[in-house]
Formats: sequence, structure tokens, C-alpha cells
Amino acid sequence: MTTDTQTSRAVAEQFLERLGRQDQDGIQELFAADIDWHVPGNDELPWTGRRTHREEVAPYFTTMWPHFVPGKSKVVLERMIVDGGDVMLLGVFTHTVASTGKEFTTPSAMHLVVEDGEIARMHLYEDTLSVDQAFNTD
Repeated sequence: MTTDTQTSRAVAEQFLERLGRQDQDGIQELFAADIDWHVPGNDELPWTGRRTHREEVAPYFTTMWPHFVPGKSKVVLERMIVDGGDVMLLGVFTHTVASTGKEFTTPSAMHLVVEDGEIARMHLYEDTLSVDQAFNTD
């Protein structure tokens, strides 16, 4: 199924708006029943890895968010590129890890694929070494 650029942009904007409010249930509603989700990283971080079902989206956020110091995160969206069903979100994440107090900043790219008005794919690309080092207590 194909999705037009206008629909994809609208879905991506809803995703970003709900992400900014930390509305994990609202984010989850934007996803298709079956998804291709990948967040690479250290397997010891419980939110990394693959997910294949809509019901796994909200727990991703509720598992990840408590690991960061509230009010110490910053997300800068530098660009959104939309072509049909493909959406690229380019930005920079800065977080402070609650358990170590370490701050990290990583450029990021998120590839969303929108099909029939729902997000069917989300792949995140970021500096996983910086993330891992921030969680390392050594």
C-alpha cells in the first residue's frame, strides 16, 4: 500500500507532538498492528532491540523514560524529510542518565514508514556507543 506525502507528514507531526507530551498511549495508537521496529544498542538496556506489535510501543517509552533525569532531556528536530510513505526525522538528543548522572548528546535519524495512515516501521539510528558509555558506571 502506498501513502501520500501529506498523510505521512501529518502522521509524523502527530508522532512528534505526542512524543513531546510523553503520551506513550497516544504514540502507540499511531502504529499499525504489526510493525518493524528497531532500536539498536546494548542488550543490557531493556528498551533496545526489535518490536513487532503495536502493543510493544508504549512499554518501550515507559521502560526508557524513567532512566533519564526528568527535565534534563532535550530533543532538537533539525529536519523532517518526507517522500511518499517515508519520513526521515533528523535531530539531536541530549539526556542525563538517572543512575550515573552522566549527560550524553547524540545525533539521531529516525526512519518512519507510514502505510494506510499508520506507522508500520520505525528504525532509530544514533550513537549507541555514547549512550552505552553514559550508562556505564566505570
